[in-house]
Amino acid sequence: MKEGNILKNKLYLYLTEFFAGMSVMAVELGASRLLAPYFSSSQIVWTIIIGTIMIAMALGNIYGGRSADKNPNPDKLYGRIIIAAVWIAAIPVLGKYIILGISAVMIFSVNMNFLIWAAFAACMVIFVFPLFLLGTVTPSLAKYTVESLEDNGKIVGTLGAFNTIGSIIGTFLPTFVTIPSVGTSITFLIFAGILLLLSVIYFISSKKKSIKPAVGVGLFVVCCIFGHSESFAFWEKGLTYEGESVYNYLQVKEDDEKVILSTNVLFGVQSVFMKGNELSGMYYDYDMAALYMAGVEEKENLDILILGMGTGTFASQCSRYFDNLTIEGVEIDEKITQLSTKYFGLPEDIPVTTYDGRAYLNAVSGKYDIIMVDAYQDITIPFQMSSVEFFSLVEEHLNPDGVMIVNMNMRGTEDGNINEYLSDTIAAVFPYVYTIDIPGYTNRELFAFRSEEALTKMEENKKLCADEELLSLLDRVNERMVRYEAGDHVMTDDKAPVELLGIREIDGLIRDEVEYYKKIYKQEGIDGLLNEL
Repeated sequence: MKEGNILKNKLYLYLTEFFAGMSVMAVELGASRLLAPYFSSSQIVWTIIIGTIMIAMALGNIYGGRSADKNPNPDKLYGRIIIAAVWIAAIPVLGKYIILGISAVMIFSVNMNFLIWAAFAACMVIFVFPLFLLGTVTPSLAKYTVESLEDNGKIVGTLGAFNTIGSIIGTFLPTFVTIPSVGTSITFLIFAGILLLLSVIYFISSKKKSIKPAVGVGLFVVCCIFGHSESFAFWEKGLTYEGESVYNYLQVKEDDEKVILSTNVLFGVQSVFMKGNELSGMYYDYDMAALYMAGVEEKENLDILILGMGTGTFASQCSRYFDNLTIEGVEIDEKITQLSTKYFGLPEDIPVTTYDGRAYLNAVSGKYDIIMVDAYQDITIPFQMSSVEFFSLVEEHLNPDGVMIVNMNMRGTEDGNINEYLSDTIAAVFPYVYTIDIPGYTNRELFAFRSEEALTKMEENKKLCADEELLSLLDRVNERMVRYEAGDHVMTDDKAPVELLGIREIDGLIRDEVEYYKKIYKQEGIDGLLNEL
């Protein structure tokens, strides 16, 4: 084996293993953030990411070992690392377009499990090849470093240790440092640059004539110029805000009437704030009925806890209509809380704790008149906030005449849908459960309480209401609210298949939305479809 001076000391080979392991994990975490705005960050998407990356690494291990046995030349390995680095650097430039292109094809060719197939195809196209190349590193380095059977165990063990330590750093660094501070795109560029620098140093030290480093650096510079944008919704113009947090992709857009928050590029609106302070027509309007169920017009003070505060639209709306409320919120994403006061009019005197909703209930002992559960986002439904144990915890924190509200954002129609599971689970804890479907939206609101006196109290407090808009809203609630007949689909901490149930529901919603465009395509072809879009 001919090797440059830098490889005479095995430390450089160990460093190669270290940075390769670090980059693999960084790309894996970057993949989750690249896909999340389009496909969500559910356990299903994570499973797809991890599965495809393991496929790539396994194939890379096999190829790397065979290649090293056939031609044990480090030039081959570091050349592959250059290609991997350039590919990773190109992800911020081309990745979003590839995802949208794959999504467009899948929408018209797949009738079920759209998100699964689209996410899987995107992972295969974008991430498998560079991680396949990085998968060749470990077996190749084992070949280059092992010179005798006397110390082969020690050397292979050291390589594994460097890879593991690099992987650990590559796990924490993107999550807590680079993605929150500079974004997903630049994170890809940073780790691509590390890999490229590693290979360039090798080729320079070996004093071999090769155009690979120069080509790699040139392409990397091009990717840096065109790939540093943080915009996921690149077709949107005039966004008020677009960025990322530790937990979410965040997009704020507004017009003369309203401000909208979305955490998904392709579908879903999380919050709407009406600039004129009128009711929005969305689900949190109907949640105002819970205040009357809890006796807002007759009590001196009403204590409200919102789990999943979001931008605080419901809290702001309640505080506009009533001055006898004590409202507190819990929101796991601190950046959303910052946006809520800046763009969505959340009063600064309403406290918001950055915490998980269930963990917060475990940490406090207070009782509330109303607890709102609004932590379900597209198909990303936290299982720990959908089980009978969780709803029992909520019930323990309610006053005897308290009311729980749950916003279920995907209205199911088929037997055994996600809302049926959630409702059955809640009905196992609360004797009285009522639901109302929000016209024009896919949301279904659920009200749960211990005594049917809550409905009597709503009628009595309604008589004390002097606001015509609220009176009209309460009339609509009375007309549309129905008693839920409980089944036996009860979810527990041990068994809560919310991801599979949610993705099935999303598939149905997407299928219904796309059917309109499929008809246009069949009747008028691609020109008609483009004109409609």
